[in-house]
Amino acid sequence: MNDKQHTIQAPVTVRGIGLHTGVEATMTFCPAPVGHGYKFQRVDMPGQPIVDADVDNVVDLSRGTTIEQNGARVNTVEHTLAALVGLQLDNVLIQLSGPEPPIMDGSSAEFIKAIETVGLQEQNALRNYYEIPESIRYVDNARGVEIAALPLSDYRLTVMVDYNSPVLGSQHATLTDIGLFGEEIASSRTFCFLHELEMLYKNNLIRGGDLSNAIVVVDRVVSDDELTDLAKMLGKPRVSVKKEGILNNVDLRHKNEPARHKLLDLVGDLALVGRPLKGQILAARPGHAANVAFAKRIKKKMLEARSNPVPVYDVHREPVMDINRIMQVLPHRYPFLLIDKVIHLDDQVVTAVKNVSMNEPFFQGHFPGNPVMPGVLQIEGLAQTGGILVMNTVPDPENYWQYFLGIENARFRKKVLPGDTIIYHCQLLAPIKRGIAKMRGQAFVNGKVVCEAEMSAAIVRKDA
Repeated sequence: MNDKQHTIQAPVTVRGIGLHTGVEATMTFCPAPVGHGYKFQRVDMPGQPIVDADVDNVVDLSRGTTIEQNGARVNTVEHTLAALVGLQLDNVLIQLSGPEPPIMDGSSAEFIKAIETVGLQEQNALRNYYEIPESIRYVDNARGVEIAALPLSDYRLTVMVDYNSPVLGSQHATLTDIGLFGEEIASSRTFCFLHELEMLYKNNLIRGGDLSNAIVVVDRVVSDDELTDLAKMLGKPRVSVKKEGILNNVDLRHKNEPARHKLLDLVGDLALVGRPLKGQILAARPGHAANVAFAKRIKKKMLEARSNPVPVYDVHREPVMDINRIMQVLPHRYPFLLIDKVIHLDDQVVTAVKNVSMNEPFFQGHFPGNPVMPGVLQIEGLAQTGGILVMNTVPDPENYWQYFLGIENARFRKKVLPGDTIIYHCQLLAPIKRGIAKMRGQAFVNGKVVCEAEMSAAIVRKDA
């Protein structure tokens, strides 16, 4: 799995008809900055409103996953989002000229192929993984659905489907490495049963569906008259049934293609939690409604963790900024440079690390014989960490100073001793206005808060 955030190198466009709306649209994947995430933009509407790919914006699950925000709706987002997750992209703006992404061939493969023509761009920020901390479960006994997430150091998914059908019985699909999504899962197409087709048409769905972008499973005996009527409904000269119970539109790409497509849908729906995941996902008989309900449970856990954040420091991961890069941004030098590396940085949050050594100069005179790091220097470390955050908002930080304006609600919870590793974590409390930033900072040692404060700082041009 990638450590750094990624976007795409250049815009790339696909065109086609929407599966359920039947409306033709162009969809352009555009590069986006660090921390942007996945967002759709309805460029065909006044004001070109943005719709965040967020589980809280889901408004309809009648056949696919539909999101709505700012008066704009985007239908059937799951195949598009699955492609982005499979490519391990973090930041993409998806401009759409209609209400629904093109269905293409009914899978995610064409989206991946298009994006690969322009390539991926590494960004100077670590991926903001949400690591499943403990078992999370969702059960719908009425539908026989069960989905579970278990702690794991990477992202793996297993899906089981069982349709009680002589043609499409029990199937399993597994993805052991998200990096193999494009090779093993992306080409698996959407499917439905023959008995669902008439219902979908009557409900004004699959208006863009035809026999080139969906697998139709025939799970009962069909008369010649019914096949004739079906051909008329689909605008085809004729249709027939293959011996395995699949309409004669396509050949299966995998024996378990329906199960693989259900896994594809699950990947796309879980993208709506808003962060890349690390965990083992096990799903029995999943569908969009269950996927979204499960995604809401994961997001709830994420928000609970965010309200009391304990940053994770992986010593094996490359930092966002090493000490040399830090010194290009901050004016501080020995003995007053109090952070060693930055391990996370986006437009709202920064996390830095300080390794406290017995050789720190302040230990010579601060409680000799009982060395304790001065609280005021812990706050200074928080301030320097916050300085990295605010300087990240200006295009040429070398031309600016940042100055402390105030400290409020400072608290010291535990002693910091030689040998400790401090993790500094700062988050903006409000957008920066007129060069004034207000942040909440916390310092952690061994997962425990050692100090915290609210801080204000000003960004001032050096030539002002």
